[in-house]
Amino acid sequence: MRLRLSSIALYVSVCLLPAVFLAQSAKPAITLDEFLNTTSITESRIAPDGSAAVIATESPDWKAGDFRHDLWLWTAQAGLRPLTHSGSEENAQWSPDGKWIAFVTGRALPGEPATADGEPESDAAKANRLWVIPVAGGEALPLFREKLDVHAFAWSPDGAALYYSVTEPQTHDQQDAQKDQWKDVIRWREQHRGDLLVKQAVAPALQRAVAVEPPGKTADAKTADGKAAKKEAASTLPPGVETIAKSAISIGEIAPSPDGKTVAFVTEPVHRRIENPADSEVFLVAAAGGNVRQATHNEAVESELRWSPDSRWLHFAVQAAAGSLEGKYRDVQGRLYRLDPATGKIERLGAAFDGSFDQFTLLADGRLLALGLKGTEEQLYLVEGGQAAKLPGLPGSYAALDAARTGNALLVRHSTINQPAQIYLAADPLHPDQLTALTAFNPVFAERAQPEWQPYTWKSDDGRTIEGVLIFPPGKKDAKHLRLFTFIHGGPADADGNRFGADWYDWATLAAANGWLVFRPNYRGSSGYGDDFMLEIAPHLVSKPGRDILAGVDALVKDGYADPAHLAIGGYSYGGYMTNWLITQTTRFKSAVTGAGAVEHAANWGNDDETWDDAWYLGGQPWENPDLYQSEAALFRFDKVKTPTHLVQGGADVRVSYLEGVTMERALESLGVPHSFLVFPGEGHGLAKNPWHGYIKLREELKWLEKYDGK
Repeated sequence: MRLRLSSIALYVSVCLLPAVFLAQSAKPAITLDEFLNTTSITESRIAPDGSAAVIATESPDWKAGDFRHDLWLWTAQAGLRPLTHSGSEENAQWSPDGKWIAFVTGRALPGEPATADGEPESDAAKANRLWVIPVAGGEALPLFREKLDVHAFAWSPDGAALYYSVTEPQTHDQQDAQKDQWKDVIRWREQHRGDLLVKQAVAPALQRAVAVEPPGKTADAKTADGKAAKKEAASTLPPGVETIAKSAISIGEIAPSPDGKTVAFVTEPVHRRIENPADSEVFLVAAAGGNVRQATHNEAVESELRWSPDSRWLHFAVQAAAGSLEGKYRDVQGRLYRLDPATGKIERLGAAFDGSFDQFTLLADGRLLALGLKGTEEQLYLVEGGQAAKLPGLPGSYAALDAARTGNALLVRHSTINQPAQIYLAADPLHPDQLTALTAFNPVFAERAQPEWQPYTWKSDDGRTIEGVLIFPPGKKDAKHLRLFTFIHGGPADADGNRFGADWYDWATLAAANGWLVFRPNYRGSSGYGDDFMLEIAPHLVSKPGRDILAGVDALVKDGYADPAHLAIGGYSYGGYMTNWLITQTTRFKSAVTGAGAVEHAANWGNDDETWDDAWYLGGQPWENPDLYQSEAALFRFDKVKTPTHLVQGGADVRVSYLEGVTMERALESLGVPHSFLVFPGEGHGLAKNPWHGYIKLREELKWLEKYDGK
């Protein structure tokens, strides 16, 4: 289901408009085209000495019907400039000496067509190889030519080699035998192979890359030699590669210790479906290879391995709704831990913090800085032992921490509801309120009328205080009797607050620009409000948070903000679950827009890639708690639905199967409820394949809200 001040009502008379309204009204509202033509910052890494940064972005390529993934290099001398140009580079990492940047890309190798017949490769056929590029200038080179998908990688501490993980290759005979015996049949689970953790020296690999790619030479893939070379490249490891460890399942993260003695890695299921948290554990192996030691045994999903500078401790995180090391699996807030590899002892860090920890980084002196979500903002905290001290910060939300290995420089991302995320440099890591901007993407938002916002609190039906966010149309802060769009976040382990969003999933400010008062409730199950608040969602997966949301709508009507004759509702992923449920509970909403939300839980449990999580929410497997699986399912209450509903679904979604949308559409059709259903072919849960799919989704949702607004 995941995808992630007290309220003061100040009445402002229409005839006494504040100066801010006059300023805002002079600016035009942002358009759909402008809103979705944004550049998103996906990753950022600071150079080891803090003098430079590599920044990864994603932007729509409307002509190609694809998303570009580019790398940018910032230096104090030259500012920001493009580092790569093919549009398919991700996960950039600095070499320890700061002279090279390694990255993963699906770009074709130089000097040869993508396939034997010269036609472009399909996404499924592309190999995500490991490449390196010199920071001082020059062309990027592949570390190997073999057709291997790199799952994770890391530089060795001396920078002479790269560790990476790949699916264990098959021999030619194994490939031929499988093809002869099974043809195109998929043997579910049986055909899965685990990963190899390998080490490859960089210098000889680059020498080979230069030697086989002389300028102007093009390999002829149609010749016999070309075919033989392709066959060889498809199934063997690169020359000179050392196998350090084997894993029965995939390796998702790799972290060599600074002293060069040990390599830590985290496993994950080959099929990418979280059916058992035990598939995710931390393992240790000597840097030269040998016996692999399992360092954790729990029901949590570990991530973000970080060694202390002295190699004494291995730190890691468990994200919100990914379990914990304290007992059996349960969805609680994000946690931080450190492991002593010598003794196996694990300590929880920052346990006194009552918010949710997210990413973290280690300073050069070993101190730990972490992102902490509490309420509507995510700020930086210095974590020492069991305590967490909030650092001075700017209003809004921070993200993407990365500290230099030497010196004090800290790289952060920061945004507010009205300020697009940018990358900043903090010269003093303990003062992230003093920042130098490194990027200036998406300037159009500053040139358009900005909505205003405020936190909003109310009491649920059982007296529990709930918080959310109100986003007003530009120039209408604190206006009354506005048409209300209740926009429900996914997760449910997430929280809406003071951070920027501008895409097909997070379009609250665009809805506000179109005249809606947007209500974003942080219902029970949301993170940032304590473990108990998250745990109260179970086992009533939709009914309990549903009551929180409806109580919030009631409060907004009572306080005069919302016009009860103009109410709409919507959400995606878990927000879709809630939307589907709530239209069975009331007919007060004039329209609904929903996406990737289940309407029943048994089949969804079988199709969902987070099966374990679903079973926890509902108190067991379907046969262990069948009554609750039915009572918490919207489908069995659809005879009460009257709300015109617009549905969207990714055709290849494995988080929430598109068949949930098919089932819902069939129910609405049989009941005669006005509806529309869009399926985006090839798209998963995140609609990350074609930007036009997200554009059409949002265009049609806005039209649907207007059509049934009842004006």
